[in-house]
Amino acid sequence: MSTGTVSFTGAAQILRPPRDGLDQLRGADLAGQTLAPGGLTAVGGVIAALEPDPRAGLAVDAHGCAILPGFIDCHTHLPFAGWRAGEYEQKVGGVRYEEIARTGGGIASSARALRESSDEQVLVQSRGLAAEMLAAGTTTFECKSGYGLSREQELRSLRLAQALAAEVAQTTTSTALLAHSVPSGYTADTWMDEVERMLPEVLAPGGVSALDIFVESVAFSNAHLERMGALAAGAGLALRCHVEQFGGYRSVPVALAAGARSVDHLATLHPDDVEPLAQADCAAVLLPAAEFLGAEHRAPGRELLDAGAIVVLGTDANPGTAPVVSMPLVIGLAVRLYGMTTREALAAATLNAAWTLGMARTLGSIEVGKRADLVLLDAPAEHVAYRLGHNPVELAFIAGEPVYVRDERAAARIGLR
Repeated sequence: MSTGTVSFTGAAQILRPPRDGLDQLRGADLAGQTLAPGGLTAVGGVIAALEPDPRAGLAVDAHGCAILPGFIDCHTHLPFAGWRAGEYEQKVGGVRYEEIARTGGGIASSARALRESSDEQVLVQSRGLAAEMLAAGTTTFECKSGYGLSREQELRSLRLAQALAAEVAQTTTSTALLAHSVPSGYTADTWMDEVERMLPEVLAPGGVSALDIFVESVAFSNAHLERMGALAAGAGLALRCHVEQFGGYRSVPVALAAGARSVDHLATLHPDDVEPLAQADCAAVLLPAAEFLGAEHRAPGRELLDAGAIVVLGTDANPGTAPVVSMPLVIGLAVRLYGMTTREALAAATLNAAWTLGMARTLGSIEVGKRADLVLLDAPAEHVAYRLGHNPVELAFIAGEPVYVRDERAAARIGLR
């Protein structure tokens, strides 16, 4: 962490919550966010004042820039091995994911790639993707296992996530997606038995913060979701759930009863489940890149927002259904597909994502006392969605330290030539 003083002067916009101390933004608080001109100061890696300090050791010229909290990607499948471009061609040609999965593609294909790759090959690819994420303003991201499909390979995936965490600039968290697909030689029930047996080994290193499960016709059922919820509660971990992506199974009430921290995808969410989800302390994590690239059903993002849900955005970065790592791109898709406003989308990619990962007390918004994870944009914040596909990030800071500098213009802002 930085021990120096960093001052940001002359910003055209600084994204601020409607009031300090909020762990999440929903309902009227979303519209209450401000994008006003100003400056700020960080000391020792932490935001110390919402005004510049002329005595700072590092002065950042933010004129013409918007300053946002660093983006937080709370749903990725890093680290993984290889890609599945051939499957994308199949999907564009009309083949459904379920058919691809049942013929040995999908998650099983990525599991084979993981088994056939060395640790270093996996880490080289994942480090490269993390660098792309940083260049697009992602300063914190979640890792998931799930491509192991065996005790040995799931534990290896979690070890690789820890190794990746030690090698990247970003903060990472680790989720054990132990019920992603049913491995060969198991039924869903017998694999859940194996999950329960392996859990002490999963937890022993101490890096896992959540358990996850995929409920789908080619994966697991609501009964298995209930069981995973009990395992998470017994271990003191958050419960994350991949639900209602391809088929509607009314999994959200089951997840809420199990105390889920988030329900992710929701492309086929039943209308009757919108209101209960909106009233719960459970994040609705929407993944528009997967919906767009897979020509999936569209999650009811606008309805969830209007009902008062904790709406969150993530990339779903994975080699099959969402080979996307750019949060600005995801924000642009969400604004168009769901009818979100700029402020709603930014909250979903920052503070609400931090809440989903249990990190909102220290990350996700620009407030005194929070870590100075910040991105400077080359245009107003509204341009993030408007200029779809353009990367607006000039500079990224983690704990007050510049960790990404886009070009000479950006370098000049921090006194480098």
